Amino acid sequence: MNIESKNYLFPSNSPEQTQQFAERLAKLLGPGDVIALEGDLGAGKTTFTQGLAKGLGIKTVVNSPTFTIIKEYQGTLPLYHMDVYRVEDEFEELGFDEYFYGEGITVVEWASMIRSVLPPVLLEIYIKRAEGDSREIQIAAYGNHFISVCEELIG
Repeated sequence: MNIESKNYLFPSNSPEQTQQFAERLAKLLGPGDVIALEGDLGAGKTTFTQGLAKGLGIKTVVNSPTFTIIKEYQGTLPLYHMDVYRVEDEFEELGFDEYFYGEGITVVEWASMIRSVLPPVLLEIYIKRAEGDSREIQIAAYGNHFISVCEELIG
């Protein structure tokens, strides 16, 4: 299956700008959408997810699910926040498909660790540190839905 893809770049000058970007993105997402989130420690993956949660109307504090692997939040849509850094071979037992093809939006931190089980149509976001608080948000949109989302979000 050949899935169309397109790359985008969004420069962010502050954690607030990263959150605002993710908040706008959240309003364009729907049930079953998956975001594969990558970046070094401290790059802003959780900051990004906090903005996404705000865009979904989630009032609860959102932090990294490092030791719990999956945290669920309820907003206008459910948000499934995963950190698969410590997951090894047991990921098949965790029932990821129920999240990937479920009623909510799934954010997977360190997604490259489980790339083989991710859906082919998704949004890959790599947050790269730049000077100071600046970040370069590199986006790869896989599938027409995510290409449309990015075109509306970034242009």
